[in-house]
Amino acid sequence: MLSQKLHDAINEQINAEFWSAYLYLSMSLDAEAKGYKGIANWFYIQFKEEQDHARIFMNLLSSRDAAVTLKPVAEVKTSWENPLEMFNDTLSHEKKVTAMINNLASIAHEDNDFASKNALIWFIDEQVEEEQNARDMIQAFEAVEGNKFGMYMLDKELAARVYVTPSPLAAK
Repeated sequence: MLSQKLHDAINEQINAEFWSAYLYLSMSLDAEAKGYKGIANWFYIQFKEEQDHARIFMNLLSSRDAAVTLKPVAEVKTSWENPLEMFNDTLSHEKKVTAMINNLASIAHEDNDFASKNALIWFIDEQVEEEQNARDMIQAFEAVEGNKFGMYMLDKELAARVYVTPSPLAAK
């Protein structure tokens, strides 16, 4: 059985994952409006991943006979100066999400809730990857700053990104 503290924190995390999805959808739409189809694709895939992260947390609660409580999604930013600003915001946001996931793991540890601790390992690993992906994108966009052909090629590269269902959902 989940402690009330962990149950409440996971419900907050579900809302945070939907907010993240909304943020990345906004970034995708802004990139598309500015003619960056590849960057729009990259952020649209992020949007889908965040929705799936929320679903994984909902499945965790359901599997533990705990109720999911959905809350309104807060407003997100809708415009960025350039792709580099988008990815800087992405890294900043992912660091906040990492802190939230680490908090969930701390609560599960305090509760000696081994099932939740085990489920959270996937998210801990995922956050390391998310932060590294954002850092890689920042480095790539800094490298092509002011170079229109470089920006064009990077945008084309990001258009090739494909969606992969996260393993906790793929197994279901």
